[in-house]
Amino acid sequence: MTKLCNVLEVKRTSYYAWDKRPESKRCKRKKEITKLVIKNFHDNKRIPGSVKISANISTPEYPIGRKLAAKIMKENGLKSKVVKKYKATTNSNHNLPVAENLLNRNFYAQKPNQKWVSDITYVPTDEGWLYLAEILDLCGREIAGWAMGERMTKRPTF
Repeated sequence: MTKLCNVLEVKRTSYYAWDKRPESKRCKRKKEITKLVIKNFHDNKRIPGSVKISANISTPEYPIGRKLAAKIMKENGLKSKVVKKYKATTNSNHNLPVAENLLNRNFYAQKPNQKWVSDITYVPTDEGWLYLAEILDLCGREIAGWAMGERMTKRPTF
């Protein structure tokens, strides 16, 4: 211990006084709040963030702010699960013509160019979304054609 005190330039008596000093009220309070934050986090299926946790455990006598809850969560490695809300992207309520279902889920073809299916894929890139449309021949399960574009439109861009 003497070496440590020499390096830190602290007297040994000061170190031992600090070591035997009782825990401060602030430290005790932080430990209590930490237990409450961890319990609340796990009781709520690891979903809430610091805002909800601080609202749940805060009382008029002992208010707990969002920043303190966030700091405690960070110190203890608690990260909330972000639950994204479902957003419908397809508008089925329209007056546009709808293609007839000719395949009726029969995806077997005996000869090439007898049955084709298509799909659209969205590919995220550093410059934005890239839209890829492809046509598949069901006989050999090979791509018969494809097109890419920066925008998805009704008219082909090729």
